[in-house]
Amino acid sequence: MEIFLTYGKIVAVSLIRYFIVAGIPFIIFYKLFFEKYLKSKIQERDAKYKDFLREIKNSFFTTLIIGIVAFVFTKTPLRIYSQIYLEKTDYPLWWIPASVVLALVIHDTYFYWMHRAVHAPKLYKHMHKVHHQSINPSPWASYSFHFFEAIAEALIIPIVIFIIPLHPIALFLFALSSFIINVYGHLGFEIAPLWFRRTWLFEVFNTSVHHNLHHSKFKGNYGLYFRVWDRLMGTENPNYVKAYDQIQEKRLTKTYATKVSTT
Repeated sequence: MEIFLTYGKIVAVSLIRYFIVAGIPFIIFYKLFFEKYLKSKIQERDAKYKDFLREIKNSFFTTLIIGIVAFVFTKTPLRIYSQIYLEKTDYPLWWIPASVVLALVIHDTYFYWMHRAVHAPKLYKHMHKVHHQSINPSPWASYSFHFFEAIAEALIIPIVIFIIPLHPIALFLFALSSFIINVYGHLGFEIAPLWFRRTWLFEVFNTSVHHNLHHSKFKGNYGLYFRVWDRLMGTENPNYVKAYDQIQEKRLTKTYATKVSTT
């Protein structure tokens, strides 16, 4: 009974996080202030309610699978083989944020190569195609995966906890920040500050346009957080910067929303 309660708590926390982190942006950008942010919308086409429902359904089952993997590697005897530590004094306090950043770097590397792998024709047809049903993704698509891809996504948990020392706080912050960035990538709107384009940050970090291009073009832009692997391996969409600049120009056009709403 205790096992089921523990697993239930993990799943409950994950579902609450999903509906809050994905739900709030959805309400803001797709419901309450759609007209206000129309200039920031990446694709002209509109997603349908059936798409949202499919994404939520798939994400629900993905959450159950991630919960199983998290439970197995953090709440069973397998945990003793991990580098999870409970006493904050075991490592300097600065290591908690540093370990979160390192975990994100490791995750980005794992995700890039795993993501490229599932784009192989056979794996795409039987696994990754489920995620790409969201040609125009919404925040709800962040966890919309096939059963086997959900397992592949969840395997980052044992990878990071076996490679680097992580306090439970760091593990929580890693999971939360990862999902927030994931939601931003699937938002369907570009909300990066206008000054972002003129800084070195644009050369390193992904944007919502970056991942949205992956969904609309079906290949390229495989990275999760950073542009690094895509640029090193030559897999970044060659039109990415142009597409991003077009969105920026649209965001700066005061009359755009009026033009669209009257056509």
